[in-house]
Amino acid sequence: MLPLERLRRIVGAEHVLSAPEETFPYECDALTWLRRRPAAVVLPGGTAETAAVVAALAEAGLPFVARGAGTGLSAGALCPAGGVVIETARMKRLLALDPWNRLARVECGIANAEVSRAAEAHGLFFAPDPSSQHVCTIGGNIAENAGGPHTFKYGATARHVLALTVVLPDGRVLHTGSPLADPSGYDLTGLLVGTEGTCAIVTEATLKLTPVPPAVETLLLAFRGVEDACAAVQRVIASGLEPCTMEVMDGATIAAVEASVNAAGYPRDAGAVLILEFDGGGAAVAESAERAERLCRELEVLACERARDRAHRLKLWKGRKGAFGAMGRLAPDLLVQDAVVPRSRLAEVSARVLEIGREQGVRLSNVLHAGDGNLHPNISYDRRDADETRRVLEACACILSACVAAGGTLSGEHGIGLEKRDFMHLVYGVSDVEKMRAVRDVFNGRALLNPDKVLPAREQQTP
Repeated sequence: MLPLERLRRIVGAEHVLSAPEETFPYECDALTWLRRRPAAVVLPGGTAETAAVVAALAEAGLPFVARGAGTGLSAGALCPAGGVVIETARMKRLLALDPWNRLARVECGIANAEVSRAAEAHGLFFAPDPSSQHVCTIGGNIAENAGGPHTFKYGATARHVLALTVVLPDGRVLHTGSPLADPSGYDLTGLLVGTEGTCAIVTEATLKLTPVPPAVETLLLAFRGVEDACAAVQRVIASGLEPCTMEVMDGATIAAVEASVNAAGYPRDAGAVLILEFDGGGAAVAESAERAERLCRELEVLACERARDRAHRLKLWKGRKGAFGAMGRLAPDLLVQDAVVPRSRLAEVSARVLEIGREQGVRLSNVLHAGDGNLHPNISYDRRDADETRRVLEACACILSACVAAGGTLSGEHGIGLEKRDFMHLVYGVSDVEKMRAVRDVFNGRALLNPDKVLPAREQQTP
């Protein structure tokens, strides 16, 4: 039985939502075709209240899931039937900022970009930068081990998390890691990052901050197609240069962006654009940008634009950061796929992705974290059309199979969640999955916390 009165005593009546019109906004995340309405939503105000809420739900034997801003793209924050969403929106304080030791201690509900804004006055920033960084939360970043355009140089979220405070599925509080040095014993912090909220609920995190580079050079290069843009990426990396960013957008994405409020002045006649960025010391950065431009011009570059100043740079980035939002002009729904292939196969697989879109008769565009081999095929559709939705899901299955066949894997940053759970057999055997399940069960043996995510049910596993 749902312990509503007990939950209201813990967090206050105004922070427990149970009416249908109150729980409706929580029935899906940014992956809109999968929906589940929670029985209730609880908004604790800190670690202690979260622990008390979890203890009450565990005692009642009810499933529950933590949720941040709902920007996830793998249905990872959907609530099991009859379960409760633990919403972290009230837990958004910056608890401590230590510029001398280059770290910040934050609550899990703080937005990613807020950390960098707070650290900016000290010449520091938080390096992981998902496209949704102005709204996505640190707790969600940790759950998914989020990446972003700067992952090639700075790495994903795991490299920037020093310590955690988490609530275990029985209500106990656990502190992991150390803010100042590598801790002795097992690395529980590293283990928990990327477990998609299936082992514990992160309530606080100590994050590593990075010095703001003194110089940044940003290039926008236009090509006839994605294949040429990917060839440019290969050429730059093979030269020994280390850009911080290599982002590719195809022609369909360019058209959507330039027709939106996020228009950035991308060449409308280009089949692809590449945003290439270097940061670091002034003279070295300028030299790297010049070398990269020369290398790219040896290919058939349609146009090359170098950011004149910070305002110009932000404008070039505005289109990339707003690309997924711009897709809203094309159709009521958007499915953003996320898979990874070796960089050497990126152009080939990108071409196959477009072919799959044509075969299934779906409207597809592509955005790539090209330095990481991370593809984001975007399929615009209307989920009210059952046949179109069927074709979209078939296209996704074909895309994932093609990426794995090329030596890749299922996700670069969005996670497995519910969406890709039943494709895990493409990468992992039954023994592999069972070992993952054993690790999860150490923390979540009753499977009350986010129980049906990431790992397929045993009866669905392929021998």
